Amino acid sequence: MKKLILMIVTASVMLTAMQAVKAADKKLVLPIAAAMAENAAQERLGDSVRFYFAGQDNPVVIKKLGEDVTSQRTSAFGKSDEMACNWVFVSAMLALKKQAEALGANAVIHISGNFKDPGVVSPAGFECRIGTVMAGVAFKADFVVVEKK
Repeated sequence: MKKLILMIVTASVMLTAMQAVKAADKKLVLPIAAAMAENAAQERLGDSVRFYFAGQDNPVVIKKLGEDVTSQRTSAFGKSDEMACNWVFVSAMLALKKQAEALGANAVIHISGNFKDPGVVSPAGFECRIGTVMAGVAFKADFVVVEKK
């Protein structure tokens, strides 16, 4: 009987905790410029690969090398929503850079959100999903070689 009561109490606590985490999930759209100004983003990304978000003009494409997605997560514990989102934004951008370099691309274009619902397509903002303990950014993009300026 004690085991049954313990199992019921444990299940109730787990269900309550899962609902609390689910209820905290929210979608934010934050400015790309602010994220690029944080966490040494410019220095960490360097200048070997250029980035163009959907809606931004990009140089003439010489060759398209492919398209891909990235989905990055980070701990949001003890951080403001904006701080956690800006951190994971940089992680997602670094993942795009790594893929571009592996393909021999010098630019990543048409970067847009890539969550289940229609993602954010904006030259000025990015989508971040944040919950009680995790923050996430998902992008899809094209990897290309563009004319050098």
